Amino acid sequence: MSVNGALLRLTVLGSSPAVPNPGRACSSYLVESNADRVVLDMGTGAFANLRCHVSYTAVSAIAISHMHADHFIDVVPYRYALKYGDERPKTRLPLLLPPGGEPLLRAMVAAFAREGSAGDFLDESFAVGTYDTQHARRVGDLEMRFAPTRHYIPAYAMRVSHGGRTLVFSADTAPSEGLVEFARGADVLLCEATLEPGFEEIGERGHSTPAEAGAMAQQAGIERLVITHYSQHVGAEAIRADASRSFAGEIILAHDHLKLDV
Repeated sequence: MSVNGALLRLTVLGSSPAVPNPGRACSSYLVESNADRVVLDMGTGAFANLRCHVSYTAVSAIAISHMHADHFIDVVPYRYALKYGDERPKTRLPLLLPPGGEPLLRAMVAAFAREGSAGDFLDESFAVGTYDTQHARRVGDLEMRFAPTRHYIPAYAMRVSHGGRTLVFSADTAPSEGLVEFARGADVLLCEATLEPGFEEIGERGHSTPAEAGAMAQQAGIERLVITHYSQHVGAEAIRADASRSFAGEIILAHDHLKLDV
């Protein structure tokens, strides 16, 4: 239960895997307290969806789970808005990157900088930093923690808490005991299910099926599982049925613009 009417709300800005579903954006999630807003990931098409819900200048920070393009590429249009848009912020927006992510992002966006322009493409609009996976981070009245997941490149789950409520976002991950422990005690697990029901990922693993997402939620003692990062062609009922094989709680399928009080 929330403390003193405190709010923790999830709005899905993008629910697609790397190949965007028709009419939907890639990974992005707005998490709001009473006073602050953090965006987890900023995937393909997510910035336009963000603008349907809040002003882009009203966001307190952006945090990126890992450096695959479907999780960060809309940082570029976000930067254009901060620099050239109708609303101009007075301070730079904190952009929290995973360990090792800053050199990669800077190398990519260097191609967009005008020759001879003053300042850096990112630093004019963002306060770029790397989050510490060993310690909590405050974003206003939101507390954030980070933990490694099981993916093809370094990726980090995120735990956001406020007012006695907690949301955990899995990022991209194969089944992970570490994620189960990280999510334990949370109210909602927002978990990827990129793989189709019954699919067996051979060799190095980096994603989960709905049943595997459900198993992690069940093991962590989660009451509500929000499945995201899935292909639309699989079908909602097939995804829900697969997850329910291993999870006894409430199953919600993420879709763009879904709102949920945690």
